[in-house]
Amino acid sequence: MKKIYLLIVLLLTCLAPAWSADGIRLSHGPYLQNMSSNEVTIVWCSDKPSIGWVELAPDGDDSFYSMERPRFYDTKIGIKTTSTVHCVKLTGLKPGTRYRYRVFAKEVLSHEGHHVIYGNAAATEVYDEKPLSFCTVNPDAKSISFAMVNDIHGDNNMLKKLVSECDLKKTDFFLFNGDMVSSLDSEKQVFDGFMDTAVKLFASTIPMYYTRGNHETRGMFATEFPTYFSPMMPHLYYMFSQGPVCFVILDTGEDKPDSDIEYAGITDYDNYRSEQANWLREVLTSKEYTEAPFKVIVAHMPPAEDWHGQRDVLAKFVPLLNEAKPDIMLCGHLHEFKHWEATSAIHFPILVNSNNSVLQAEASRSAMDLKVLDENGKELDHFTLKK
Repeated sequence: MKKIYLLIVLLLTCLAPAWSADGIRLSHGPYLQNMSSNEVTIVWCSDKPSIGWVELAPDGDDSFYSMERPRFYDTKIGIKTTSTVHCVKLTGLKPGTRYRYRVFAKEVLSHEGHHVIYGNAAATEVYDEKPLSFCTVNPDAKSISFAMVNDIHGDNNMLKKLVSECDLKKTDFFLFNGDMVSSLDSEKQVFDGFMDTAVKLFASTIPMYYTRGNHETRGMFATEFPTYFSPMMPHLYYMFSQGPVCFVILDTGEDKPDSDIEYAGITDYDNYRSEQANWLREVLTSKEYTEAPFKVIVAHMPPAEDWHGQRDVLAKFVPLLNEAKPDIMLCGHLHEFKHWEATSAIHFPILVNSNNSVLQAEASRSAMDLKVLDENGKELDHFTLKK
């Protein structure tokens, strides 16, 4: 009986590719998340349940096929994950170093007990095209360049126009400062709305750091946001450094009271912002923050007395930030450009980027140059912060 069972398994394995006439394909990505000096997270999707892995190679002119490359699997608790969304965190990388990579997805046709039947595999191109690559952060870099967009609400044409204003060869990373879609009801909205376009433009080779906006909190798929963005981070608020700049990413939540009828009693953002304030109090006293030449706060909603969410940001975050003396706060949300200078209530300048403009910044240890361009390349603002 056992021999007959094994024969059936072998027969099914041989026939497996025919079970999927169209085969498996990579449906979205890959794209880079949470880049640091020694690690990066790579995310991609397949159109069928599969296991996934990344093959990594050092930079060079040799063929990717010149030797077997190490594999890093998408796993959870020691088990290769069967999913259509894959995420691999590469660690132990060298600072300021370029690597080549490709991602794989191998279809899982059946998994019963300890018997797994696999189908075809799909991978990013390394034969007819150059392998994808990325460069880890150089903590000793004397300068950096970054760009920020926000509030495009699924307007891919706008995203293309704004990114086209950037010199990608000189852009170290992008900030997506919230409301890239109007709601999150499905994976399709994420990728049709902006992420497929971002991948085509830059996101497979240039990292992107995402600040959640109030519209990404809405919809039945909103709880899946961390599956696709910052998936290996404990929170959606975090801190990272590049060159002379330390960035603090805040998640400002929703703009109306939690009791508002629009949220159907499912939100708890007042407590979430209180929890976040406790975290913020700690990181603002860290060596990474205090010793950085420039300190930048990134938050979707600016602090203000207007709406409830903004008032809560003003009450819970600003007193801590006033003591920590950031150089600037970068926001969105208002769908219009604003540049507010420091006041007696808020001790740091705030730049609010519009939904049809892009912020470009270059920073050294002594100066940070910031300019804002609209979709047609017209300069809306240009100023320099100096040390």
